[in-house]
Formats: sequence, C-alpha cells, structure tokens
Amino acid sequence: MKEIKRPFHAQKALRVACLVLADLILINLSAFLALYIRFEFDFRQLYATTFLRDMLIYAGINSACTILIFHILKLYNSLWEFASVSELVRITLGCFFSAVFYMVGMFMLHLTVPRSFPAIYMLILCLLCGALRLSYRCVRRTRAGLRSEGEKRTMLIGGGQAGAIALREFQTSPRSENKVVCIIDDSPNKVGSYLRGVKIVGGRSSIPAMAEKYDVDEIVLAIPSASRQEKLQILSYCHNTSCTLRTLPGICQLANGEVRIEQIREVDIEDLLGRETVKIDLDEVAAYITGKTVLVTGGGGSIGSELCRQAAAQRPKRLIIFDIYENNAYDIQMELRRTHPELDLVVLIGSVRDRARVMQVFDRYRPDLVCHAAAHKHVPLMETSPFEAIKNNVFGTYNVAQAADRFGTQRFILISTDKAVNPTNVMGASKRLCEMIVQMMNDRSATEYVAVRFGNVLGSAGSVIPLFRKQIRSGGPVTVTDKRVIRYFMTIPEAVQLIFQAGAYARGGEIFVLDMGEPVRIDDLARNMIRLSGFEPDVDIPVVYTGLRPGEKLYEELLLSGEGMQKTKNDLIYIGHEIAFDPAAFEENLMLLRAIRSRMSPRCAQSCANWCRRSTRRTDRPCRRTPRWAEKEMS
Repeated sequence: MKEIKRPFHAQKALRVACLVLADLILINLSAFLALYIRFEFDFRQLYATTFLRDMLIYAGINSACTILIFHILKLYNSLWEFASVSELVRITLGCFFSAVFYMVGMFMLHLTVPRSFPAIYMLILCLLCGALRLSYRCVRRTRAGLRSEGEKRTMLIGGGQAGAIALREFQTSPRSENKVVCIIDDSPNKVGSYLRGVKIVGGRSSIPAMAEKYDVDEIVLAIPSASRQEKLQILSYCHNTSCTLRTLPGICQLANGEVRIEQIREVDIEDLLGRETVKIDLDEVAAYITGKTVLVTGGGGSIGSELCRQAAAQRPKRLIIFDIYENNAYDIQMELRRTHPELDLVVLIGSVRDRARVMQVFDRYRPDLVCHAAAHKHVPLMETSPFEAIKNNVFGTYNVAQAADRFGTQRFILISTDKAVNPTNVMGASKRLCEMIVQMMNDRSATEYVAVRFGNVLGSAGSVIPLFRKQIRSGGPVTVTDKRVIRYFMTIPEAVQLIFQAGAYARGGEIFVLDMGEPVRIDDLARNMIRLSGFEPDVDIPVVYTGLRPGEKLYEELLLSGEGMQKTKNDLIYIGHEIAFDPAAFEENLMLLRAIRSRMSPRCAQSCANWCRRSTRRTDRPCRRTPRWAEKEMS
C-alpha cells in the first residue's frame, strides 16, 4: 500500500509547487503592470518616482501574504480537475484581500503607492490567476473533443489496492484503450484525493452525475471483494448511465499479480449472484486426497470437470476421469495436462450403466476416493424418458456404489440435488433414490458413503443462464416459465469446494446440505441479464412467460420433512438427519426394477415414474410389496 501512495504524494506536491511558483510570478507581474498602467505605459516617468523602489521592497511580503490567502481559500486543491464559477469567486476574494493587505502593509511600513494602484492591481491579478485556472478546463475539453479513435473515457469504481493495480495497467499498457478520467470510492477520507494523478470524485451515488460530467464511455468495477448486494447497488446506479460496465478478475488473480488488460471483462450475472468468498480448510481436504487415487465419474461435465481441477490441485497419487462423452473427457484431459503436467492422469470412456465396465475400472485402479457426478439432470427431458433416468441415475449409482464396496474404496461422495427433496419430477425422484442407495450401502460396507445436496450451479450445461445468454444474443425474446419461480444458485467452483470440505467431515451415511444463500427470482435474473447486455427489458428485448415445464416446481427445498439440520464446523455446510427406511425392502424393489427394465413398455415406464415419486416422498414408509404395474409386466 505504501508503494502506491509514494508516487501519488510526490505528484501532488510537484503540482502544488508548480502552481505556487506560477502564482508568485503572476502576483509580482500584476503589481508591476498596475504601476506601469497607472503611469500610462511610460517607464521613464515611473522610474523617476519612488513607487517602483517601494514596490520592490514590499514584493516579498506581498507574495507571501497572497500565497497564504490563496491557500486559506483552498485554491490549490481543485485547480486542475475543477475550474468553475465557485472557484472564480474564490479567486476574486483572494485578489481583493491581497490588494487590501498590500495597502495596509505599505502604510505600516511607510511605503507609498498611487491611490489607484490597489484597484488596478486587483483587477490584473484576478484576470491572470483566473486565466491560468480556466485554461485547464479549455484544454481538457479540447482533448476530449480531439481524443484518438477508439479511446474510452473510463470511470474506475474502487480506489483501493485493486483499483490502483487496474489504473496502473490502464496507464502503462500499450494495449489499453482506456483513459481513466475519474475514480469513485465510498470512503469519505479518499474523496478529493488523487490516485496516480486521477481524482477520486465521490461515492457510488455520484456515478450518474460524474459519468455525465466527465463524458464517460466505460465503467470498470475494481472491487473484487464486493458482496452481491454491493454489486447490485452499483449496477442500479450504472443503469442510469449509457456506459458499458466491466469488472476485474477475482481477488486470487489480483493477489497473484495476474491482472492484465485482456482479463478485465464485462460484468456477468455470476458476479451479481455470487456470495462472499467461500472459506474451506485446505489441510482437511488435502488429508484425504493427497497421495490417493481419485475417481471422478462424469468427469467431463460441468461439476465433474471442476471436481477434477480441484482434486488435481491437491496432488493425488492418480486421477481417473470416467465419462461417456469423449469430447468432454478430451477437453478436461488437455486442460489438466497443461496445468498439471506432473499429474498421473487416466481418462477412460464408459457408462456407469455398464456394470461390467465399472467393475473392470475399479478392479484395475482400486480408487481410494470416488466422486460420483455422472447423471442425467434435465428435468423436462427426464419426464418423457423416465426409465432412462432410472437406468442412468439410479442403477448407475448402484453399480458404482457396489464396485466401491467390492474393491475397498475408502470414501464415496454422491453429488445430489435439491430436486431430490419432496420430488415432483422423475429426475428429482431418481436422485432421491440415489441418496437412499448411499445410505443403504453405508450400513453394510466399510466404505464411507455420503451425499452432498445443493441447488443450481451458475453456468452449468443445460442451466437457465446459458439459455438466457443465447436468447439475448439472438435478439430475444427471453423466455421465463413463471414470474413466481425462484431458485437457489451457487458458482461451480464454490459448490465443488464445499463438496470436498463436506467430504472431510464424512463419517458415513450423512447427507450434507450446502447453504445456498438467498433464493433468486428467475424473472429478476432474466431482466438483470438483459440490462447487463446493454438493453432494456420489454423495450429492446421482450420477456415472455411460457408456463411451467413438465416436472418443474415453483421453488426448490433443501431438506425433507423430518431431516432437521445439524451444523458442521463450516457455516455453509449442514447435515440432514437420516430418515429411517427398510433397506431390505428398498433393495428388493431396486432388483425388481432391474429385472424388468429390458421389457419396460411406455405405459409401464410412466407407472414406474409415478411409483418412484410416491416412494421417495414417504421414505419412512417403504413399499414392501411388488407394485401392481410390475406384477402385470412380469406376468
């Protein structure tokens, strides 16, 4: 911080010194010109009097007094940035008092000047000092009108360390097209100060006024640690301007010195939905990952790939990526080979539905930790293909869970969802069955089986945010199912951090619930995304309401009735109390489903889906008999 302030103070001192020197010249020049004009521009006549001699005697005292008067009137604080009518008034007052003290001082020292001298001196001094100060305003306006093509007049929000880094980059980088003309900071102590020669002009409430005053083209948010509410408030002020809004990278990149011009990006909706930085105990996470063999199923997906990234950072003995989609697997493989060349990375293609393939992988690599992220997750699509959800989500999980037990895996982490709570759709019901499988396997195995339940993640494949972006790029309309729909959101890195932290707390059988923060209305989300793209909702881009999709709920829940909530050491992670069910009856029904899946008719599949919903809602009363649809199918 000191390294930033030193050049700032030096520059300010140099500016004030130059200004004082200029005023000293103007003060004495004004006194001489006043006498010269009084004697009608006849220097010989002036030289023959004592007036010139007396003026020279008093010049030093008059200069010091006038500079002191100008200082008291604060003419050295806002000169270069603001030249206005109020400053002209202060200049006039300063010149008036200078003339008054000139006469008083001359009288006290028994020196003489013509009676008309004070008025002429005051007028000339006022004109010269005013011209000096107003000249900057004219130059600034001329430069604004003649600025180079592509130059962006920029307002920087944040006068702290991050703002100083960004400002330095803008001023020194040859790639920068940004000219920072003013800085916004809420600290009253900083307002009126200068950072690298740029003035801090006010708090966030002054953004619209300052944007107009300085003819701002672009606003850069340089507060990486700002909370969601602060960002939303800043955004509301920026909406009253016609400026583009961009932001700095995260605080970690700033700390590592990785900030470059090309990393300053447009504000995304993720910036407004995020929470305070998640804090996890890396030592606890490293304790069960470092030096271990880690298997991630669905490792090419949105959550799975981030699980691989963060697991790789903990130096595992080996990382195994298992995914059915070779393109996704290839992408994360290339990324990890570039970022972690020392990592023992194995990428395998296969489906969790293929029991033989799953057993083969476990038999060969014997993973110590399994993160099971492979699943179908699209709610409306699973409604029309219910048994595909059951095959992939339920039996895929069952296959991987059994393999973990058979080959001695130490810990098994299931990635679940808030849709598993009181499910009204096939996808949610299938994930609730997965949670029950995990609890069932934990009771009969030495492996520690746990589930981690959370809501929507920002920007994941198939989520609403990529859809809205695509609709906005195409000119709209942006489709929202219902005005009342609310969802919980979390960033992908944040969710994975908490998954691994929950894994450190695992003792077997827990369902960890992540604190998702405040829910977000999807309608508000859509409208904010439109505004961030530079458009006005329902004016430039319409918002259309299409009605709830098959299986969709107005709101999601994080706990089943009766699960309760138990705290952990991390304020964002809770444990839902286990709801008792009959494992034997539950497994019997699973085996029944597996036995008839190859002969499942469309009608029977729908009956199966309905049964899944009923059975997962009332987990305290498991089905103890063969369902009628199954009896008919088997007969």
